[in-house]
Amino acid sequence: MYDREPDSFEAAQQRKLEYHIQQARADGAARVLDIGCGWGALQKKLVKEHRVKLAVGLTLSENQARWIGSIGLPGVEVRLESWSDHVPDAPYDSIISIGAFEHFARPCGRPERVRGYRHFFERCYGWLNPGGWMSLQTIGLGTADRGVEGQFVAENIFPESDLPRLGEIGDASEGIFEIVSVRNDRADYKRTNQEFRDRLRKNWDAAVSLVGEETVGRFDKYFRISAAGFSRGTTNLYRITFRRAAHPRFDIAL
Repeated sequence: MYDREPDSFEAAQQRKLEYHIQQARADGAARVLDIGCGWGALQKKLVKEHRVKLAVGLTLSENQARWIGSIGLPGVEVRLESWSDHVPDAPYDSIISIGAFEHFARPCGRPERVRGYRHFFERCYGWLNPGGWMSLQTIGLGTADRGVEGQFVAENIFPESDLPRLGEIGDASEGIFEIVSVRNDRADYKRTNQEFRDRLRKNWDAAVSLVGEETVGRFDKYFRISAAGFSRGTTNLYRITFRRAAHPRFDIAL
C-alpha cells in the first residue's frame, strides 16, 4: 500500500500484508487461514511478527506449495488444494485472502457469479469461530464492461477467470458476513503494474530465456493495459473487511 511518497515497492508490499493482518484481527491469533497464499510471505509474517500459532495456506500451485514446505518454518502449513475442497482440522480465528477471489468465477452471467461467490462466503462462515473476521483483497470491475481489453486478459493471462463487481460481493455475502469497511485503492495497483513492467523490461533477456519472447511480450502488454485500467477507474482494487454475522441468514434471495 502506497500511503506516502516516495515509497519503495518492497515497503508497500509489507504494509499491504500488515493492513490485512490488522483488518482480520489476526495478531496473536491461534489459527489463521490464508486463501491463495502465494509464496508464503503473509504466513511468514503472521508467525514471525504476529505470534500466530498456526498459519494455514491454500494454493493450487505445486511450485508454491513445494517452496513453502521447503522453508520448514514452525507454525506454517501449506495445502495444495482449492478453497472449495478445504476441510480444516479446527475453526480459524481469522481468514485473509489476497488476490485469489478474481479466480473464483469463470466467465458467466451475474446470477451464476453471485451464487458461486455466496458458496465461498458460506464456507468461510463455517470455518470461522464466532466473532471471527476476514480481510479480502480483489481486483474488481469499475466502469469497464467485459470488452476487448478484458478479453485479452481473460484469454491470455487469467484463463477461466472473471472479475467481480462490488455489488456482486455485497449480494453474495449478505446475511452471512457484515461488511465493516471497503477501500478502493486502485492507484496502488496502477503503481504496482507500472513497477512490474519496469522490472520486466530491465530483465527482458533473462525473462525471455526462461519463458520465451511471446510470453514475455504478453505480460508486458498486460501490465500496460492493467495500469491504464486502474488509472482510469475501469478496474478497481477492493480491500474489504468482513465480520462473521452473529445471527446469519442463509436463505436470502439472490
